[in-house]
Amino acid sequence: MPASSPTPRRARAGVSLLFFTNGVLYSALLPRYPEIKADFGLSNSQFGLLVVAFPVGAILAAAFAGAAVRRLGTLRITAYGSVTLAAAMTVAGAGSQVWVFVIAMLAAGALDAIVDTAQNVHGVVVEQWRGRSILNSLHALWSVGAATGGAVGAAAAAADIGVGTQMAVNGAVWAAVAALGSVLAVVPADVRAGLREGPAHQVRHAAGHAPARRRTLVLLAPLVVLASCGTLVEDIANNWVVLYLGQEAGAPTAVAGLGLTVVLGAQFVGRVLGDPMTDRWGRELVARAGGLLIAAGAALAVLAPAYPLALVGFGLTGLGCATLVPAAFAAAGRVPGLPEGTGIAVIGWLMRLGFLLTSPTVGWLSDATSLRVAMLVPLGAGLVAAVLAHAGVRSTGSAAVPAGAR
Repeated sequence: MPASSPTPRRARAGVSLLFFTNGVLYSALLPRYPEIKADFGLSNSQFGLLVVAFPVGAILAAAFAGAAVRRLGTLRITAYGSVTLAAAMTVAGAGSQVWVFVIAMLAAGALDAIVDTAQNVHGVVVEQWRGRSILNSLHALWSVGAATGGAVGAAAAAADIGVGTQMAVNGAVWAAVAALGSVLAVVPADVRAGLREGPAHQVRHAAGHAPARRRTLVLLAPLVVLASCGTLVEDIANNWVVLYLGQEAGAPTAVAGLGLTVVLGAQFVGRVLGDPMTDRWGRELVARAGGLLIAAGAALAVLAPAYPLALVGFGLTGLGCATLVPAAFAAAGRVPGLPEGTGIAVIGWLMRLGFLLTSPTVGWLSDATSLRVAMLVPLGAGLVAAVLAHAGVRSTGSAAVPAGAR
């Protein structure tokens, strides 16, 4: 408990630190992957299997994240979970054997999934207490943290600092910041209890009955698809945009390589702008506009006669997907009939499963037709998101965030 009384502003600062540090802790290792691959003497295919350890661990643990949040509490998980995640990443960086790396990354993925759920659940609580939208900017801060971690890793590689040493120092620093964030982010128990009262609380007592369970699933299902439409754009940006720009759009290698940066940069801008837009127009309208932007951007990228227009199109997809996952998480945190953390945990788990399906689907379509045709997948996802924004976000009563305490 901080020395002075908790306030919404202070809690928002604390949860912001949690999102930022979560991005730094994992991404600092990514620039060192070429060294790890060389040290282990792995082929490309062997290395590809090796790095799957992190998402596999996340998928295995994400299904239990909601129960962990209810049992241990959001801030206890973010504090101790971040410290343990930092330790696991340090072991992965320092490990001299492949099996050590695999086990450490499995553990890191599992811890990251649980910490991610806890920080999003707490972010929803702080947003309600503060009385204005903050989830978009929290996710933007995660992106800044991930970029910061990448810069730390690249700088350490350039300075010829050992991977284990870098990850140990990185982990110690940012785990301490996460612990501080957990202290600052405290929401008083009476305030938290008050935020959870109302229609959603009343329905929760009936959650054991079959009609209530069916209603809960009806409310949660469109949110899962909405979030998956957002992450689909990210996954395609990670794995296919650069290839598409060079192979289909005729962009020079140097320009094609900027494709991912354009998408992620636009996504960051969208998340920074997402909170004031949500406060003004509501989550439903903002999410619907995001879906339409994804569809328009994908159509422009596919139909563009020149690669500069294709780059603009991909930028629009990044801008459009920016608010979808935060909107789905915010709505899931208010689904009546679900214990705290369950809705967000389910969405996080299914989103991670979706990452295993998106790229194989695009690859299969591109082999069966062409990569240009396969890149219409985001167009369909954008249209689906636009439709589900109404069914998913509004039905939970979280389309807008009421004005309140600053």
